Parts: sequence; structure tokens; C-alpha cells
Amino acid sequence: MTTDITTRTRLYRSLRLIRRLEEEVARIYPSDKIKSPVHLSIGQEAVAVGVCDPMRGDDVVSGTYRSHASYIAKGGDLKGMMAELYGKATGCAGGKAGSMHLIDMGNNIMGSSAVVGTTVPIALGYAFAMKQRGQDSVVAAFFGDGATEEGVFHESLNFAALKKLPVLFVCENNQFAIHQPLSKRWATDRLCERVETYGIPAHHIADSNVETIRDTTAAAIEGIRAGKGPAFIECVTYRWREHVGPGEDYDDGYRTRADLDVWRDKDEVVRLAATLDPAARQTIDDAIEAEIAEAIAFAED
Repeated sequence: MTTDITTRTRLYRSLRLIRRLEEEVARIYPSDKIKSPVHLSIGQEAVAVGVCDPMRGDDVVSGTYRSHASYIAKGGDLKGMMAELYGKATGCAGGKAGSMHLIDMGNNIMGSSAVVGTTVPIALGYAFAMKQRGQDSVVAAFFGDGATEEGVFHESLNFAALKKLPVLFVCENNQFAIHQPLSKRWATDRLCERVETYGIPAHHIADSNVETIRDTTAAAIEGIRAGKGPAFIECVTYRWREHVGPGEDYDDGYRTRADLDVWRDKDEVVRLAATLDPAARQTIDDAIEAEIAEAIAFAED
């Protein structure tokens, strides 16, 4: 597992930036300044951060409608993101697409989509093009557990394995497709076993530890760059807020606050913060607050 202070500091900064930005989005949202629905990644940050940290600048990310985290973790422009949420022309998609359709090709962040599962084959096509050009870049395709039930997911696994495409499939398994739990949707929970039938190496990470995710990703990418074909990582995680919107939904009858407490107790933002020098951590936190304030001011002005 990664233990050096430089890496832990970098991981913490990314985790904290995503957490604080989304908390600010949740704070602002009721004012109606934000002009699009928002699907927050609060609680799920470790997946995007762990996957994006070992990626190179020329590697590509394909996100879902819940893509704030992967957008930020890959280095997406914060001002462009906030302006997009505000519906401004200076937004990353001209203010016309909103939270669910973030894009920053300058940082190799493909446009995300509101339709479940659709970015998986698009990522596949991009990977196919890169292989045809002889590039050794990798595409990380993020999707939720619900997307694995779409037919195109299995078609994409088969094609990627057949053509040995440079794709890292990343399932952010937050255990619910909107409000429907896995137990009511999957005959078994052995997703990795199903993926492995395509000849794709699959890794299951149950505790959302950002360092484990990072190290697993780094090893998987090394194999992909060596021409071994695609790899798959299933990261079990948990969203703390409602499916769409800034609030909580623990009174809606489909999950309990006790479930949340289990994940709060192993919050990666808090865990990594505790491993850093307090003064150094405060410097990072202050810089993040300034960066977020600048992005919000840019969007509002």
C-alpha cells in the first residue's frame, strides 16, 4: 500500500477539494443560482481520486452524470465547472449542458452523459482509436452498479477483451440504482466473477480505501500499457446525499442512517487528514477554500 508522504498529501488534497466543492454546491443549490440538477459524489470521492492519481496527462477519463469527482480528480477546470452549473457561457460546455454533461478535453476529460451506461461504449471507441494510432494512453471508464445491467456494458466488455483495448473499467458500486438495492436487482453479487468470464482481470475493493484503489489502478494500468488488454475494478462505496439534489434521504424508507454511520466511520478524507502534519494540512485546506471561492465568484460574476 502507498505510504509515502508526498502521495498521501496529493491524495488528501484531491479528496478534500472534491468534498468541499460539493458541500458548497449543496449549500448554494437551494438559492436557484445553479441551473441544472446535481448528482453529488460526497462519500464516493476515493474512487475517482484513487483511479485518477496514477494516470498520466494524456490518459482519458469518461465519467457518468455523477462526474464532479472524476472531473476534478483528473484536473478539470474548476471555474469552467462552476460556471457550467450556473448556466453561464463561460462554462465548460458553454452553459448549455449543466452538471451531468461536464467536459474538459484540454485535460482529456470526455463529455459525460445523463443516460445510464452510454459513456462506456464511447470510452471504448476512444480507446480503439488510440490503439489504432499506436498510442499507449489509457481510457478509464467510470460507471455505477446500475450500468452493469445494461446490455451495452457486456457488449463493451466482450469487444474490449477481443481487441485488447486500453480500457480500465471502473465500477463505482454505491449499492443502489437510484433507490433500488443490489439485493433486489442481482441474482448474485459476484460482479467480478462475471467480468472474468470475458478474460478480463477483475479486482474487488470492498472498503473504498483510496490508497488501495490507487495501487490497484497503477498495477492495472501498467498491464494495459504493456498490451495485455482491459482491466476491471469494482469499488464498493456509498453516497451520503440523495440520488439527485443536495439533501439527505434517510427518511425515504430505502436505507437507514445506521448504514451511513458505517461509512462515515471510515471516511477517507478524515483518515488521510489524520496522517498529515496539522500545519501542512491547514495550509492545504486554506488553499482549497481560496480556490473554491474564486471558482464560485467566477461563476457568479
